[in-house]
Amino acid sequence: MASEFCPIRWNAKGFPAEGEYWQLGKHGSMGKDRSNHHALAEVLSKAIGHQPWSWPKKPILFISDPHADADAFVGSLHASGGIKKTGLNLLDFKLSKAGKDATFIIGGDCLDKGPSNLDLLRSIRALKDIGANIKLLAGNHDVRLLVGLRSMDLVPDPRTEHFFVRMGPKVIPLFKEVFEEYFADGKLPKNTPSLSECRRKLYPRESWFVHFAKEAAWLMPDEAIERELIRIRKKVDDFEHACEKSGMTLRDIYAAAIKCKALFLKPSGEFSWFFKDMQLAYKAGSFLFIHAGLDDRIATLISEESVAHLNKLYRYQIQHDLFEFYYGALANTMRTKYRDVDMPLSQHGVETAYNSGIHAIVHGHRNRHEGQRIMLRQGMIHFEGDITLDRHSRKKEGLSGIGHGVTVIHPKGQVIGLSNDYPCAKVFEPAHYLGSQ
Repeated sequence: MASEFCPIRWNAKGFPAEGEYWQLGKHGSMGKDRSNHHALAEVLSKAIGHQPWSWPKKPILFISDPHADADAFVGSLHASGGIKKTGLNLLDFKLSKAGKDATFIIGGDCLDKGPSNLDLLRSIRALKDIGANIKLLAGNHDVRLLVGLRSMDLVPDPRTEHFFVRMGPKVIPLFKEVFEEYFADGKLPKNTPSLSECRRKLYPRESWFVHFAKEAAWLMPDEAIERELIRIRKKVDDFEHACEKSGMTLRDIYAAAIKCKALFLKPSGEFSWFFKDMQLAYKAGSFLFIHAGLDDRIATLISEESVAHLNKLYRYQIQHDLFEFYYGALANTMRTKYRDVDMPLSQHGVETAYNSGIHAIVHGHRNRHEGQRIMLRQGMIHFEGDITLDRHSRKKEGLSGIGHGVTVIHPKGQVIGLSNDYPCAKVFEPAHYLGSQ
């Protein structure tokens, strides 16, 4: 068992009470890509050869992909030791001594799936209001809402007029929550358009399927354009059926979307802080925190500029060029799964990241069933921190109950993976693996 494996205490029910060094190649805790101690030691030696390994100055508590399950999120905060519950209600909590000293990183994908989008947002706000140091990363599910809502105000354009329907059925649970809370009597605002006018406002014109390919040719390969055309056609064909299945009409969806614009995009809106606080990446010590992953172009951008510049570019594009943002390199950081269709991370990109002082990526997006996993990609260590928290995904994928867990990066030189789906805390200490060479 790893000694002093978890400097931060926790007391959530069902959480592991013992620790073990990260078991490479066992229980899905390390990926198949060169999954052995020797390979990891080689990677560590190579990274340290560029720059010494650097640890954050304060503990980091990384919780990713809560997907609108507020109970799972607050339970994970409690499990991390970062908060203390003060009552039975969801928002009855305060920062613990450890939480006051920690940085909470929310790794993206706060929205969709459910069952509690609004409660999840209010939980994050409550954590912010009690003084927690929070870094909120952009997830693809979150930004999809931002892009969809912002596109409603734009003049119809082949580059952007499909962004509302591109959100697809996954956004309907949020709209339904908003509709039920703000239109409790079921009465739509008087200025809600007719059904046919809602279709005109929310769907891309038929000409979009011709003009999009021409507009996108400079940015996207032909096969990616073809996939997008097929995807949008299916979403257009299926969207109203999905609305009806949830008990909503397209006019209900339109009214809820207008309310979401007020809640999220107006300065006075209850959730205006959400997208305002969001950033694409965060670096602490040798760790880069990002929703999905890294590719060569982003590694080069960070090397030539900085992570701060990357976040500045993200904020600019999300305000001024939705098309280039959504289909360019920046959004790849939110959705890559290192597939052939994604922008590549090569050994050259890894070397570039090493030279920037990045030795490991901590991310969500790829959900796991047995707690966190280490993956080696082109010689870069990835800590996969999406441990399937939300109950809808868990039920669908054969997991019971609500997920709880956190990835801890501690200044004492440990990465600790905690999950109620794995019987032990997984502990990563570079010296342990280097000593096995």
